[in-house]
Amino acid sequence: MHIFPDTTLLITHYNRSESLERLLTSFEDLNCRFGDIVVSDDGSKPEHLEKIAGLKHRFNFNLVTTPKNKGLGNNINKGQDAVKTAYTLYVQEDFQPSEIFPTHFEDAITFMRNDSKWDMVRFYAYFAYPTLRPFQKGFSEMVYKFWDMNHLKFYYYSDHPHLRRSNFLEKFGRYPEGIKGDLTEYKMAVSFLQKNGKGLFFNEFTKLFYQKNSSDEPSTMVRADWKLSENPLVKLARLGYLRYRWLKNTLDLVFMK
Repeated sequence: MHIFPDTTLLITHYNRSESLERLLTSFEDLNCRFGDIVVSDDGSKPEHLEKIAGLKHRFNFNLVTTPKNKGLGNNINKGQDAVKTAYTLYVQEDFQPSEIFPTHFEDAITFMRNDSKWDMVRFYAYFAYPTLRPFQKGFSEMVYKFWDMNHLKFYYYSDHPHLRRSNFLEKFGRYPEGIKGDLTEYKMAVSFLQKNGKGLFFNEFTKLFYQKNSSDEPSTMVRADWKLSENPLVKLARLGYLRYRWLKNTLDLVFMK
């Protein structure tokens, strides 16, 4: 049994109740027990809310709802507001923890408990953070370097599964509301860097969580086709765009409030 009484599992959900059930069942199967579970729903359709009502009875979580869809920022804000423990494990509903997750999560929560400088520990990513300094037990410290031209350095913070202190909103500000999800994530990433946030990154970043998107409950976040194209002209244009983004993001860090 892996018991984390000082940690709340915070799950954001929207119209993917099957995925939510899979995520909750996975933690149950791994014998992970948290001080609390908060499910923050963003105005899902009635059929999903009906299923969630059954899941609430089965898993005994705290459900936070809204009468209409208000976007990612509002969904995370109201979910985080409901957390009462010192630490928050944030996971979107379409992820599933792997069999090795509990052991490494115990390491991560120990790091947070032992050193107040750590604001978050990241468990999943599409790409490794550009600059990593080896730390302990398969984790590295993320290091932001001003002159590094890799645009991924600005995404020190990520909405992907991570552990954080529950005073996160007090230190880094609330998530902006009423804008698209990717811009919400970006603005929080800027705020995190502006306020000198410090975090750890699991080196084998695809081994602790799997992102599961079935045909019945596909992801609501879609990448533009041009970002994935292998056409030489498109790749050249993309390189120019990334240099522009590097400059814009750098200016955002200086001037954005």
